Amino acid sequence: MKKVLLSIVTIIIALILIVGILELTSSYKVSEDINRNAPVQTQQQIIIHATPEKIYHIMSDVNHWSAWNKDIQDPVMTLPFQKGNSFDWKSGGLTIHSTLHTAIPYRKIGWSGPAFGSFAIHNWTLIPNGNDTKVIVDESMEGWLVSLLANKFQSHLELSLQGWLRDLKAQAEK
Repeated sequence: MKKVLLSIVTIIIALILIVGILELTSSYKVSEDINRNAPVQTQQQIIIHATPEKIYHIMSDVNHWSAWNKDIQDPVMTLPFQKGNSFDWKSGGLTIHSTLHTAIPYRKIGWSGPAFGSFAIHNWTLIPNGNDTKVIVDESMEGWLVSLLANKFQSHLELSLQGWLRDLKAQAEK
């Protein structure tokens, strides 16, 4: 029994060390464009019956995302919504620290950031179309955990962004 317990403890310690090394040695290229070579990437879009100004205002009010997006918890941004500033939030069970790389009022928003075993680049484009706005969202995800579970991450990302767009549409069309 002691040998079995010792083997289990040894395996657990080895896994913890491997994960720790993977986390410490992972580095990602911050870019204003998604990583077209990432194992997980998607583009989703929707037409919203609202102006780009209204949509930009909703999206740039990070601290209130959880009021209209059920998949987001505890968003906190203490600095102005501008390029180079960061915010923290939770989504899909992950705690995320994101930094804005693009904040062009009424046109484009983008951020990137790491979460456990992953790194995401997330971009929003707002295109006026008469009284409506076409919203396009692109995202790429990479990292050791994403590579291991690419199919799971891919399906979750697509569903997550579709939900985010539906929730944004509902909020903007109020």
